Amino acid sequence: MNLALNRSTLALLIGTLCASVCSVAHVAPLGQEPTAPGAVAQEARESVEPVVVFLVRHAEKGDDDARDPGLSEAGSARAAELAGMLAGAGVTHLFASEYRRTQATLAPLAEVSGVEVEVVGARNAEALVARILELEQGSVAVVAGHSNTTPGLAAALSRASRTAGGRVLTDTLPEDEYGVLFEVVLPAPSERRRESATQPKLLELRYGE
Repeated sequence: MNLALNRSTLALLIGTLCASVCSVAHVAPLGQEPTAPGAVAQEARESVEPVVVFLVRHAEKGDDDARDPGLSEAGSARAAELAGMLAGAGVTHLFASEYRRTQATLAPLAEVSGVEVEVVGARNAEALVARILELEQGSVAVVAGHSNTTPGLAAALSRASRTAGGRVLTDTLPEDEYGVLFEVVLPAPSERRRESATQPKLLELRYGE
């Protein structure tokens, strides 16, 4: 399933996701004192909060440097749109490759969130996946990659070979396709160790169009 989202729709989706995953109903057995609400909230934070990862290709690149271009005017506008949509998502981590265009794509979001961009080499996908899988429960990460790295990262994190809409995650994104945003919801780290752990969830979204 591919979803084209504007800023308000994406914010609603994120809020709904957090509400559905993070809410916990607690009823004490008959004759037993109910657990204090604060303790229930702490237990929920420690056991069920997922890790949410947003994966995007860098925005439209410019022509200022053939080897390491920055963003074009359209790319800068798309980067600003990404920042506007995810400003309220509680972003805790930002990852980009060593290239200017990926770092520039996250620069507006880094400014509004106060989160520093962490650079991981474009050819070091295994290290990036390992780094993401180490994130604490409740983390929200945004990764800016490339047309030939972003689908593979979505596949590695979600353990899926294709999206619900049929996109094959081993394929490179088309050269002119910049609006794809993959969302991967990973079970809380404590939950991943359980035999009955739920599988990661993958959505393919669109933004900036």
